[in-house]
Amino acid sequence: MLPSDRGDTDATQSHAGDHGSAGLLKLSLGAVGVVFGDIGTSPLYAFRETFAGHHPLVPDEAHILGVLSLIFWSMMLVVTIKYVTIIMRADNKGEGGSLALLALINRKTEGARWTKGIVLLGVFATALFYGDSMITPAISVLSAVEGLSVVRADLAPLAPAIAVVILIGLFMIQSRGTAKVGLLFGPIMVVYFLVLSVLGLIQIFGNPYVLIALNPWYAVRFFIDDGMLAFLAMGSVVLAVTGAEALYADMGHFGRNPIRVSWMFFVLPALMLNYLGQGAMVLALDPAAAQEAMKNPFFLLAPGELRLPLVILATMATVIASQAVISGAFSVTQQAIQLGFIPRLRIIHTSSSAAGQIYIPVINWALMVMVILLVLTFETSTNLAAAYGIAVTGAMLIDTCLLAVVLVVLWRWNRIAAGALVAVFFLVDLAYFAANMTKVPDGGWFPLLIGMIAFTLLTTWAKGRQLMLQRLHESAIPVQVFVRSAVNSATRVQGTAVFMTSASDGVPHALLHNLKHNKVLHDRVILLTVKIEDVPYVDAATRTTLEDLDQGFYRMIVRYGFMEDPDVPAALAGATNCGPVFKMMDTSFFLARQTLIASSHPGMALWREKLFAWMLRNAESAMEFFKLPTNRVVELGSQVEI
Repeated sequence: MLPSDRGDTDATQSHAGDHGSAGLLKLSLGAVGVVFGDIGTSPLYAFRETFAGHHPLVPDEAHILGVLSLIFWSMMLVVTIKYVTIIMRADNKGEGGSLALLALINRKTEGARWTKGIVLLGVFATALFYGDSMITPAISVLSAVEGLSVVRADLAPLAPAIAVVILIGLFMIQSRGTAKVGLLFGPIMVVYFLVLSVLGLIQIFGNPYVLIALNPWYAVRFFIDDGMLAFLAMGSVVLAVTGAEALYADMGHFGRNPIRVSWMFFVLPALMLNYLGQGAMVLALDPAAAQEAMKNPFFLLAPGELRLPLVILATMATVIASQAVISGAFSVTQQAIQLGFIPRLRIIHTSSSAAGQIYIPVINWALMVMVILLVLTFETSTNLAAAYGIAVTGAMLIDTCLLAVVLVVLWRWNRIAAGALVAVFFLVDLAYFAANMTKVPDGGWFPLLIGMIAFTLLTTWAKGRQLMLQRLHESAIPVQVFVRSAVNSATRVQGTAVFMTSASDGVPHALLHNLKHNKVLHDRVILLTVKIEDVPYVDAATRTTLEDLDQGFYRMIVRYGFMEDPDVPAALAGATNCGPVFKMMDTSFFLARQTLIASSHPGMALWREKLFAWMLRNAESAMEFFKLPTNRVVELGSQVEI
């Protein structure tokens, strides 16, 4: 840990310590089952697409060795060095992912002029993730099912229908939770990676010459001999490293060391053995047979009688990879809600012991519809490969931008050393992103469209909330003035009134409306604000702060991390120094429900104001989001112009 990073050292070490006590081997096994599903299923289509995709290469010795060399060194630079070695050190109290990193940077650099631009980049990376989370299940499952054509050619037309049935089943079981199924993920993926290794080794033993592809010269020569073709091939080669960002995003579940161990000593060797095995097999064939084999080289690695079991195993692996992406979409959405980029949505916990196992119905059904439409529209994994890659390379490019801030501002590296390292990463990421941009006419427009829609929704909600809070604050009355005047003009009644307010100063509109219409005040009045901090978890000892405002009025601020679920009744139950113990049957919760009126006020375009108003109307009720008792809630409406 660098000196400049010591602010988070204790929390990070304790988090890592929790992982260590569970056993490195057990956590490494779990990481194999969850973290590496996406990148682990890439051998099904990545090598094939460079030779049989939209920019096909002739499967001769120079091209095969060049592509294999490019795959290996991409894995080393992008996955091993960039993500596993460097970015995984930049954790936010043990949590990883673009939003966690964004929250860390925002907290450490608050007030800097360029912070807003960094925030927008982080939000756009999150928006691109949603496009990726739609394409990954579609291309993964479809590529596995297409292996049936190697078993029986007449089954090829059935692949899209079979893939749709499998995907519908996958989305249907999400509400039941993945705790039990998750126990099988690790062993199945271990078997899958072992099979990848064995199939590759058999071919390598038969043609060990292929190992010279590990020499970076063959990648360099590929560009020297076929400049434009090599550049276009990068659009398919990048499929071999899709899922690299998942290593960082899932760090909070397993810790950095189990993920590093799994990658370096098990997953990376298995993947490279399989890619080299595919290359060795094709190198041993005559040109005509090599061209035919490139239609599905992965499944041809197995003997004829074992191809059907391999299809079944590959399908199971792609279902696991899809499950990981879907769970990731739920987790990212929860973080975005807590950080104020997405409206409140209904979140269901599917496990009483694992807080991270959640189910968000709206996200689940939206993903299912889009994934099925992708399969039915594109029909083959080759067509889907044209749409795949842009979202991933865009997110990787943004991660490099965030990394540059971390190295220079947070870790205070030497600027020359940091600049040289970041320049290498930028060169690689920009090359891959530019190569994928050539796919836009063939389907690459889809993740960009989804990314732009998601980015518009995320930024509209964040900006709209900011403007709405400003308008409410402008009309707020100082609380001390209100207390002195209200206690003399209102009748006090027994019980406790909790007024939920997003502002930590001033008088809540719900309190003003209640006093105006009912002309009563409860014996104890709590002005309660829930704040989401830029850290994953908040220590229970510092969760609640209380201020006595006199005359039975108290201001309470309850803090949660962006990975936690707010639970107001639980926070009240632990509160002290504000009168008797809270009893829910003697407590009333007052909520303000704002109705927005679009206006010509400067701030947002009129269409964005209307979009924000629609999002506000369809947001989950604060009553359910904060776990308030349904029979103790009173909602008071008001109108706000933004």
